[in-house]
Amino acid sequence: MINIIKNRYIFFGISLLIIITGFTVLAIYGLPLGIDFTNGTLTEYQFSSGTLPSTADLKTLYATDGVPDVQTETTGTNSIIIRSTVMDTSTQAKVLADLNAKYGSVTVLQSNSVSPIISQEVTNRAILAVVVAAVVIILYITYVFRKVPNAFRYGVCAVIAMIHDILIVFSLTAIGGHFFGWTVDSLFLTALLTVIGFSVQDTIVIYDRVRENNSIHRKISYEQLVNHSLVQTLQRSINTNLVLVEFILLALVLLGGVTIRQFTIILLVGMFSGAYSSIFVAAPLLVIWETREWKSWFKKKNLRTT
Repeated sequence: MINIIKNRYIFFGISLLIIITGFTVLAIYGLPLGIDFTNGTLTEYQFSSGTLPSTADLKTLYATDGVPDVQTETTGTNSIIIRSTVMDTSTQAKVLADLNAKYGSVTVLQSNSVSPIISQEVTNRAILAVVVAAVVIILYITYVFRKVPNAFRYGVCAVIAMIHDILIVFSLTAIGGHFFGWTVDSLFLTALLTVIGFSVQDTIVIYDRVRENNSIHRKISYEQLVNHSLVQTLQRSINTNLVLVEFILLALVLLGGVTIRQFTIILLVGMFSGAYSSIFVAAPLLVIWETREWKSWFKKKNLRTT
């Protein structure tokens, strides 16, 4: 039988390495917040000439009109989205006039502004949604597993695995923000909440098998019990994650539009992280807590003398 639990600290180390790398980038360059979370203006322009200006040219043009902070994203063959600091009506009209003068006929497809009050409300609701989800998960799992000893631990370990996935998603976004110009927007929040739901659902499936085996295999150790349950659910987890989710998301990443590419990549990695954490983080954490393994972490091994 495959012994997954035996190598738990290797799996913890892999996760820790990814998270530390991402948060190092985050600490140095900051989180690339979009206008959904900071005050700003999003404008989508369509260029009739079909020739799109470069990012450098657009930044220069905006800076000339008094708008120093600009992010661009190509949405098609003749359109581009520009995120900037908040622009009033006169500044938007001036920018449009300059674009028309330099690049021919330019049409504004959409223009949206987010005030500091709205952006702060979005941020607070996003944090509140994650906190409420964590509390509900602990309460739900504790109730459903109430006939199992220490049911509360199952809920807490599931939330820790969920936090693991959140950190992975933030690490990926921080790296993508620095190297590929990604931003944290409303689609990011949608992807994050989807990953949370998938991760918890996959973890509950594994825990449910542990609960079933707990009443069947009474003579084996708890570590063996959890490992046996993992092996039993491993094929289901791999098939569900790879065939039904990952392949579809990979197709969207490769063939989908530019506007949803960041969203689908975050989902792709987040879903994989959710399956990974359910198998290699949530279950091993349960074993460590149940056996109180931390008591032996710093103890010196007894040396035999001859």
